[in-house]
Amino acid sequence: MLEMIGVGPFITIPILLAKMNGPQAILGWVLGAVVALCDGMVWAELGAAMPGTGGPLRYLSEAYGPNKLGRLMSFLFIWQTIFLAPLSIASGAIGFAQYTKFLAGDITWWQEKGIAMAVCLLITFLLYRDIRHVARLSVGMWLVVLGTVIWITTAGMLNFNAARLLDFPPGAFAPSKAFFFGLGGATLIAMYDYGGYNNVCFFAGEVKHPEKVIPRSIIWSIVAVAGLYLTMNLGIISVVPWREAIKSTAVVSDFIQRLYGTKIAQIVTVLVLWTTLASLFAVLLGYSRVPYAAAIEGRFFKIFGRLHPTRAFPDFSVVFIGVCSAVACLLTLDIVVNALIVIQVLVQFMAQVVAVTMIRRNRPDLNRPYKMPLYPVTSVIAFLGWLYILVASGLQYIVAGIILLAFGVVTYLWRAKTTGEWPFAPEEQAL
Repeated sequence: MLEMIGVGPFITIPILLAKMNGPQAILGWVLGAVVALCDGMVWAELGAAMPGTGGPLRYLSEAYGPNKLGRLMSFLFIWQTIFLAPLSIASGAIGFAQYTKFLAGDITWWQEKGIAMAVCLLITFLLYRDIRHVARLSVGMWLVVLGTVIWITTAGMLNFNAARLLDFPPGAFAPSKAFFFGLGGATLIAMYDYGGYNNVCFFAGEVKHPEKVIPRSIIWSIVAVAGLYLTMNLGIISVVPWREAIKSTAVVSDFIQRLYGTKIAQIVTVLVLWTTLASLFAVLLGYSRVPYAAAIEGRFFKIFGRLHPTRAFPDFSVVFIGVCSAVACLLTLDIVVNALIVIQVLVQFMAQVVAVTMIRRNRPDLNRPYKMPLYPVTSVIAFLGWLYILVASGLQYIVAGIILLAFGVVTYLWRAKTTGEWPFAPEEQAL
């Protein structure tokens, strides 16, 4: 929930409204909630059956063959992670800088980017410690995050104005190409906001009773956050007219200012900044464990498997992703969010949905403490949802994702050639 309730819904409301040019964009959050829940069940089944640090690294390897295609698939997952993790963290840091402007007034482009980059370096410093200290810090952050969202949600419901919420532009629901791509774009933004329900799978090796904790963590988080998001966003849009909200860079601050004045809005802005910092803390915690887990298994570059000599945490992986995140802050928010989702859909999400079916068929002996309900309908909805988001994302992002994927395949083949792995391994080793 720390990762899910980050700055996402606070900075993406204007972007989401712009996708459909009106409050009907709320349909994107509803459709996103359905896709997130179905996809979450995919993660829950795989995570409970194969707990361990690295998450999809294990799932994809097992599904597609540990000594054959699975090696390529797991490498591509790590390959995308070293690009995705910085983009994910940078998106939150950029949002942090945007909300800082509400407190500091007008700041230059370089000052805004400098703030975002400083946030990335700060969370890198905070995570430069062992997991027990991280756990205590996370709980404290989570309590403030939850309180902030409940406050904003309650304020919206107490001042709810249905007329503003139902102020749809002409032809808002008319079936058309614009509606199809607009809803897809809004759903993409919603999936960015819901993103994070799978975070526990990345460091499952450090979780007690993973067969129970992982499914509960994922499903409960999606249900709770979806309810909070929908309620909070309905309240905000019913107070701030959508034609004004669509132009805002700090819509929650503008929302509170409209209701309670500038001083209270400044307090909420500080809480939003705290929420953002807490979310980025959780993101870097999870993602830093992925290349580390791959490296210690010999599936990625060795340097990522290095542990701190006294605190026993993956120090190189933490620092590498943290510094790259600071560099990614130089991009715009819209580019970061779209690239973030499209790359994951192309390289991982759709392949992972297929992985559930492959593992059920090829590994009937594998103990599955959690089995998704209504299978295969659940996984089909998740797959089609990701496909729809991909198609509606825009050709330029799809092409960029394919290029990144192609470079990943070439890099894997180069590394496999030098290490003697599949498809260059001797026949008896590949069996």
